[in-house]
Amino acid sequence: MTVIDADFSEALVADEKELSVARRIWLETRKSPWFTVGLGLFVVLVLGAFLYPLLSGADPQVMHFREKLLPPAFAGGSWAYPLGTDQLGRDMLSRSLVGLQISFLLALAAVVLTFAVGAAIGLYSGFHGGLTDQLLMRVVDVQLSIPPIILAITILGVTRPTPALVVLVLTLAGWPTYARVTRAAALGEREREYVRAARVLGASDLRILGLLIAPVVLPPLAFAAVLDLARLMIFEATLDFLGLGLQPPTPTLGTIIADGRKYLMNAWWVASLPGVFLIVVLLAVNMMGVALERARNRVLGGL
Repeated sequence: MTVIDADFSEALVADEKELSVARRIWLETRKSPWFTVGLGLFVVLVLGAFLYPLLSGADPQVMHFREKLLPPAFAGGSWAYPLGTDQLGRDMLSRSLVGLQISFLLALAAVVLTFAVGAAIGLYSGFHGGLTDQLLMRVVDVQLSIPPIILAITILGVTRPTPALVVLVLTLAGWPTYARVTRAAALGEREREYVRAARVLGASDLRILGLLIAPVVLPPLAFAAVLDLARLMIFEATLDFLGLGLQPPTPTLGTIIADGRKYLMNAWWVASLPGVFLIVVLLAVNMMGVALERARNRVLGGL
């Protein structure tokens, strides 16, 4: 190992306190019953969304016209259709779970892209500053000034929506926030002693960003990205409800709710039960968010 590498390793060790904060927040979060319950609900729903359609053999697209608008089993219906059937006799449980699966996959892809794009731009902008920083932040300002729904109408309203286009819209609606938050954190970190020491020792900008600043800045942002999953699922369902998302016959939660509006008076379950799935997902993620925020306050308050 060269002298520069040895001294650079010392700079990494000097920042161990900052790196341990994220781990301490995570360990403190795991102790919370709110986090345990929220995580349990979320895992059950996601696993159910992926496993039930496979294990049950129920096809969300198969129509049984003689069995249309059957009520759920708990409301006097048959256990052959635990959540009843829709106006075309399709199984509501399998359709709702497949819709939840689609929303989860689209939102997950959007969260990964949003985090990657926003964090990369924010790190670069905050670390380098100058004209590049100003130009990138003006782009962020312009993007933030456009309401997400207007952005969706502009992109999805002129063509047939595809999963890739929906993910693109979700990503464009979210990356500026991550870029701005990451930039603010990077601005503060670039003037720290360990960064100055690394510069003096000859470390490249890429090495400083990847090995010193990113491990400090990104873990809290990664927590926020996970919690942002529910918001993007709601937004994706909203696009489907408005007819801007994936089109029938693809069973998405938004389209199922939209189709069921006409039957609220005599078949409330068609529109209501898919909405319950969304509410429970949002509740589960919010419970995890509450636990994370409280753990963060306790850890940072004790420093």
